[in-house]
Amino acid sequence: MSSACHEFSRYAAEYGSRNVIQRLVADKLIASTELHPRRILDLGCGNGTLFSLIDWEIERFVGVDFSASMLEHHPLLANVELILGDFNDPELFKRLKDEHFDRIYSASALQWAEDLDRVIESLTSLNTPMSLAIFTAGTFKTLHECAGVTPLLRSSDEVMTIAEKHLDARFEVLHTTLEFDSVREMFRYIKRSGVSGGRRVLDFSQTKKLMETYPLNYLEFEVVFITTLSH
Repeated sequence: MSSACHEFSRYAAEYGSRNVIQRLVADKLIASTELHPRRILDLGCGNGTLFSLIDWEIERFVGVDFSASMLEHHPLLANVELILGDFNDPELFKRLKDEHFDRIYSASALQWAEDLDRVIESLTSLNTPMSLAIFTAGTFKTLHECAGVTPLLRSSDEVMTIAEKHLDARFEVLHTTLEFDSVREMFRYIKRSGVSGGRRVLDFSQTKKLMETYPLNYLEFEVVFITTLSH
């Protein structure tokens, strides 16, 4: 089990109350859909944030996530199938190949692709329009600068360059912030929200020092939205 999966699983029960930014991202993906797809694939579905925002009648919904604990909290209805799977595993796409979907969604998951180029290429093999949202290196920008660490995520330019190799898509980069009452609350959010993917780049003393010197009362987030109308 990867560290990212462990972190998502560990806080799965309380994830719903902490995924403020993820819900904003999922809501934007849903709101920007020009047509209402009836057969949907949600890659990195988590506890069902995106599913809960669908306000039209659907025929079939397939949700994929690598955390069994997350899937336990996802709504499971007659027209919903949940798959324990990892988009880093090519076998997943072989399994999905025979399915027909009207649109593929992925909100706040693909930033953890080990090989984003390969994953997007695999997605194109499904011959389905996509709405993707990928967190990028501008997320936690000031925090990284203050800590003197390199961002874990790809830059927005890198993400768009990779996507453009495979997709005829519309791109949008969203910058937003989330305010906190205290730095301690902020760091608790980082640990438990899932945005960090379970990656720890600072030891205890470094974290303590950063909490004492961090100059802002908010965290920054940067997300690339990728929408395809054809393939």
